[in-house]
Amino acid sequence: MEYTKPLAKLIEYFQKLPSIGPKTAQRLALHVIKMPENEVKNFAEALIEAKTTISYCNICFNMSSSNPCEICSNPTRNKNIVCVVAETKDLMAIEKTNEYNGTYHVLQGLISPIDGIGPDDIRIKELLYRVNQNDIKEVILALNPSVEGEATSLYLNKLLKPFNIKITRIAFGLPMGSELEYADEMTLTRALEGRIEI
Repeated sequence: MEYTKPLAKLIEYFQKLPSIGPKTAQRLALHVIKMPENEVKNFAEALIEAKTTISYCNICFNMSSSNPCEICSNPTRNKNIVCVVAETKDLMAIEKTNEYNGTYHVLQGLISPIDGIGPDDIRIKELLYRVNQNDIKEVILALNPSVEGEATSLYLNKLLKPFNIKITRIAFGLPMGSELEYADEMTLTRALEGRIEI
């Protein structure tokens, strides 16, 4: 189907977003067209403001409009614990639990030789500098249980060992409500490794 040019352009831009296919892009574009003009202007302004004001914290490399970010500058956070994550979205997922009160270090990626991403392409040097310069007692590796996540965790563990600090990693296991028979071997292995005493 041929759309009028402005609508086609809007659909095209929505389709560039991750996980947005042609049908979803079309629905989003049509929804925006139906919105009141002032809401569309506010939406556009929010996009521009986010793009122009958000950068990376110079301590943890989290996305923020302030530097240092809200977490690093919060005096109630435990500065002796650093949770290492791959992306800001992982940090957000951990923050939603309201169970963690330490600081973070966002690597901004994972080691992936297939994609041409090596240790120098992510924020590993900055993590080592933080551990060396600050009174860090524990580093928690909270990286995805993928091939890239495993490789990055092993590499970081090797580099952090000489600092004589506690190095832990989050347990991976079965989600609530799932059944053992449908779990893959890696998930079951991680569930067994991450078991706790009751």
